[in-house]
Amino acid sequence: MSSETFEIIELANGDVALRRSGHKEDPLVSIHFSAESLQFMRKHKVAIARAMLEAGIEAVHNLDDLEPGYFEEDEESLPVNHTIH
Repeated sequence: MSSETFEIIELANGDVALRRSGHKEDPLVSIHFSAESLQFMRKHKVAIARAMLEAGIEAVHNLDDLEPGYFEEDEESLPVNHTIH
């Protein structure tokens, strides 16, 4: 496992992002919340984004546990905007 350090930052546009600590390049991941969701979350935006990022990092750590072919799908049969859950 890498010992690299990451930081959660708030971008100038209000999005929350994950980047390598001490690096100023584009973030690895950014999260954009709609105005409606921001009204609902109020001051908890960063805490919610942090939980989302932590879940994503955990999922990446668990990729080796997935069965071969898990991500293989017929891309032509998927709509441009689709729900994944």
